[in-house]
Amino acid sequence: MEQKECAWQQSRYGLENHGLTNLNEVFWNLPTPRLYEKILTRGEGRLSHLGPITVRTGHHTGRSANDKFVVQEKIPQEDIWWGAVNPPISPEHFDQLHKRMVMHLQTQDLYVQDCFAGADADFRLPVRIITQYAWHSLFARNMFIQATPTELAEHIPEFTVINAPRFHASPSLDGTNSETFIIINLKKKLILIGGTSYAGETKKSIFTVMNYLMPKKGVLPMHCSANIGKDDDTALFFGLSGTGKTTLSADASRILIGDDEHGWSDNGVFNFEGGCYAKLIKLSPEAEPEIYSTTRKFGTILENVALDACTRMIDLDDDTFTENTRGSYHISSIPNASREGLGGHPRAIIFLSADAFGVLPPISKLTREQAMYHFLSGYTARVAGTERGVTEPSPVFSACYGAPFMPLHPMRYAELLGKKLEKHGSHVWLINTGWTGGPYGVGERMPINHTRAMVNAALDGKLDNVPTEQDRFFGLHIPLQCPEVPAKVLNPRNTWANPEEYDKQAGKLAEMFAGNFKQFAGQTSSEINNAGPS
Repeated sequence: MEQKECAWQQSRYGLENHGLTNLNEVFWNLPTPRLYEKILTRGEGRLSHLGPITVRTGHHTGRSANDKFVVQEKIPQEDIWWGAVNPPISPEHFDQLHKRMVMHLQTQDLYVQDCFAGADADFRLPVRIITQYAWHSLFARNMFIQATPTELAEHIPEFTVINAPRFHASPSLDGTNSETFIIINLKKKLILIGGTSYAGETKKSIFTVMNYLMPKKGVLPMHCSANIGKDDDTALFFGLSGTGKTTLSADASRILIGDDEHGWSDNGVFNFEGGCYAKLIKLSPEAEPEIYSTTRKFGTILENVALDACTRMIDLDDDTFTENTRGSYHISSIPNASREGLGGHPRAIIFLSADAFGVLPPISKLTREQAMYHFLSGYTARVAGTERGVTEPSPVFSACYGAPFMPLHPMRYAELLGKKLEKHGSHVWLINTGWTGGPYGVGERMPINHTRAMVNAALDGKLDNVPTEQDRFFGLHIPLQCPEVPAKVLNPRNTWANPEEYDKQAGKLAEMFAGNFKQFAGQTSSEINNAGPS
């Protein structure tokens, strides 16, 4: 009945091309209302106040970083950054796991979404997302770029994801680390996901594929958000989780291109996605009104958000299930978002760091070489108490601000960044959204109004010609003034009660930077090596 009613939604490229035959029932490209019906009737989620669907992801409330593999097929070996980030798995293990997975799915209803990654028609990738859960199909519909009815009929996926949360691997048989697996086969253009209900694995696996394909076309793939100002000035925001990337890019005075994944080509910047996947814990309607409004809209998926069973009201401050509560919504849910997902070459690039040591300047201007150094470093910090045994801030270095999703060596991406900075003259700024006046537990978090003022000044060009002083530990160029920000705040040493304690802490962090950067020794120029802490 489903297929007869919506025959136009079914691609001519059948599931038998993915080894899926003798299936139970297949639902092709269901629109959001019909997916709601499936989710609710099958008990996969609950309807919350004003329309979002709330779901639980079980014991996996985030990515399973140790369960992701790349098949070691006969592709150019120098292409892959093999190691902890991209551990190999054999083609034989992949094939036998795929075979058993297909057998498992023969007894299941399946949902298919044929869509695209990449808003620029010159670089877009046709993808197919096959899922066991209706809510995972809605997630794919939110997060990827939807195909038109005409495109659906002719859609032939270049990469396919098969996501079966209820199918588990056998580590001794399949060569995995656990019953959970995310395996990318670049030769067969097929991704297998099982043993986890966390929907973000689907999104990030396609991002990994884009990060593999795009540099070969001269496109820099980026783990960043992007927006456009009234003068058509594009800005990029790089940062790891908790640094404010999504919050700071969702600015009512600017048009949002996207909140997480983009490419930078000779045409300009383009969104890889069609939606947003925002962290929601303790979301504030005052500080983040655009994102907050999506938690009260039809079509939004709320992952692991607490729900009152009687009133169906949500509680965004409740971390009972996880600190990593998430919202998935189509980008049209943001009133000032771009439906085209395109922007020009960036005028300003912002690197965000939540420095829990309290020593990085709240804003500093980077030279091209410093930009490449900090791009390769990808620094932020964990605060004390977030993990068992962590009693003081600990550094987090993630190359290119997204190492887990980078299948190529980080230098490939850094070299592309350097070339584009040189060609287009983008200004690069490092902004610390972390602590000031002391480390976590002593100082205080940088006020959001100060951070926004600094971001706005950088984007508006108000700091381009402001005199700077050079930080002695990191070599960073600190503006001496910034509109709407007290001058004392700009130099972090001035905010500490004991400047000598600041010097000790800054020296300690500088050594951590240098220690992390040793992995790139001999691969970068002396100018880039010398652009970091002395």
